[in-house]
Amino acid sequence: MLHTTNSPEQKRVALRAGLASNTILQLPGAFNALSARLIQKHNFEGVYVSGAVVAADLGLPDIGLTTSSEVSQRAAQIGRMTDLPTLVDADTGFGEVLNLARTIQLFEDAGVSALHIEDQVNPKRCGHLDGKTVVDDSIASKRIASAVAARRDPNLVIMARTDIRGTSDIKTTIDRIKMLGDAGADAIFPEALASLAEFEAVRGATNLPILANMTEFGKSELFSLDELRNVGVNLVIYPVSLLRVAMGASERALLALRSEGSFRSEVAGMQTRADLYDLVNYEGYGAFDDEIYNFDLDSQL
Repeated sequence: MLHTTNSPEQKRVALRAGLASNTILQLPGAFNALSARLIQKHNFEGVYVSGAVVAADLGLPDIGLTTSSEVSQRAAQIGRMTDLPTLVDADTGFGEVLNLARTIQLFEDAGVSALHIEDQVNPKRCGHLDGKTVVDDSIASKRIASAVAARRDPNLVIMARTDIRGTSDIKTTIDRIKMLGDAGADAIFPEALASLAEFEAVRGATNLPILANMTEFGKSELFSLDELRNVGVNLVIYPVSLLRVAMGASERALLALRSEGSFRSEVAGMQTRADLYDLVNYEGYGAFDDEIYNFDLDSQL
């Protein structure tokens, strides 16, 4: 009711079991705790917390302006309201090796199930923009080794994200992936691959679980679940999709209000009061205090 019934430790175990299974996991991106509840309601395997979404929610571009405290706080808010595992975007670790080690423990305390650390130079930028720069092999390796050394729960998944495909070819990408695996990464996130063949090449180069980022308007085509499953992808994220849908609907509604003088034409597409109350488990709170849920919802519609 007030929070998830699953402990952070249980969620981490569940995610590791999912990654070790023969299934492919789908993690839509939640932009707040309520959207995470919606993701759970529709039986997805986990929730993704995007750094780009956290930045956008603060009115900021995705260029490393958010802090570890801001992102971990949002991750904690989301994680405590869903029974699903959460994978969180930790950018470059919000600093170098010592900062990154502190970030790992901060996120671990926030209850996340997994996080990914990328190999971009600070300040980073969105992985699907041109002009990215990545660090050298030594720094990239030290970041992952630092993250692995800093975690206290061995079931916390440390995922290595590499953006090197945006600056080099697939062979160099595979070399970087192998190095990140040797540094102790539990899973690999090869950002902005150009084709299914490239995903297949990555699959052939590592035994670690691999993630596909299916973000709209990006460098990668929006491949279907079956297409990604067939080339050996283990995990798919849809980082900004729900935020884009919500913002698109919000803008259309505001245009209607401006032109029509009311939201009447938008009501049919809105979440109903009943659906909202069900999602936040309004009735469940009445089990603790019958003065809270003491009405007939049908009469409120």
